[in-house]
Amino acid sequence: MVIEMWLDNPCWQYFCGYEYFQHSFPLDPSSLVRWRKRIGNDGMEFLLKQTLMSAKCSGTLTKRHLAKVNIDTTVQEKAICFSTDARLYHRMLEHLVSQSKISGIPLRVRVSKRALRKQGGYTHTSQMKRARKQMKKLKTMLGRVMRDIRRKFGEDPDLELLRLLSLADWLITQQRKDKNKLYSIHEQDVECIAKGKVPKKYEFGCKVGILTTSRDSWVIEATAFHGNPYDGHTLEASLKQMEALTGWIAKDAYVDLGYRGHGYEGNTQINIVGRGGKRLTRSQKRWRKRRAVIEPIIGCEHRML
Repeated sequence: MVIEMWLDNPCWQYFCGYEYFQHSFPLDPSSLVRWRKRIGNDGMEFLLKQTLMSAKCSGTLTKRHLAKVNIDTTVQEKAICFSTDARLYHRMLEHLVSQSKISGIPLRVRVSKRALRKQGGYTHTSQMKRARKQMKKLKTMLGRVMRDIRRKFGEDPDLELLRLLSLADWLITQQRKDKNKLYSIHEQDVECIAKGKVPKKYEFGCKVGILTTSRDSWVIEATAFHGNPYDGHTLEASLKQMEALTGWIAKDAYVDLGYRGHGYEGNTQINIVGRGGKRLTRSQKRWRKRRAVIEPIIGCEHRML
């Protein structure tokens, strides 16, 4: 998505050093993902800190800008399909079989792809009893392949195959109402987060806290929170991260109603927008209205960045 937006935005192209408008991708989209994995969380935090320090040295970002900040959370979605048990069983089988071939472990031929296709067709036509039968068959195939691999282990088993077997054990033993479930084979950190909205009731990803300045929307902090915590419990961590990156403490923080009952006891005044607004001054009302400017920053919908 970033590369596609780069093609349509001449300002981004000029910022990257191009003097003429480009009509083709400057690099493969997967290069950004690989670079992000290599640099890690500490590297991204270092880059953000250096960017803020440059703004402070040039006078563009001052302590006055950070006196009032907006805080909100969003879901960083992962590039995975909607997780169903049948699809997960099939994908786990594919990973185990391909890694077994690399390790030199011969396996018997399976028919999991045909069972997955039948399960999808039965589900589409609301034949749920037949669909459940095919899903049970996929689960049985997965268990047989796991036992077959363990029987044929040598003296020095492959570490990657051991990791896949542990994921398969996690997948095959999880129940419908378990909390820590496996939703993706290649993204084990994915969590199912209920949004409660009509267009999209659930999102699969990780909760992220964003902190921006109220005056001119500087992005000061972005932290990922695993385990799907309550929004109010992420407030203290976001403010501490801002202090670590800039060295300054915000005087006022503006949040939405999702932060009710946050329990924060620091030096920053927490203003919950949407409640207690009858006795506010004109200036306080104006700053509360500015909380909404964080929404187009955390959501890239409709090119609002």
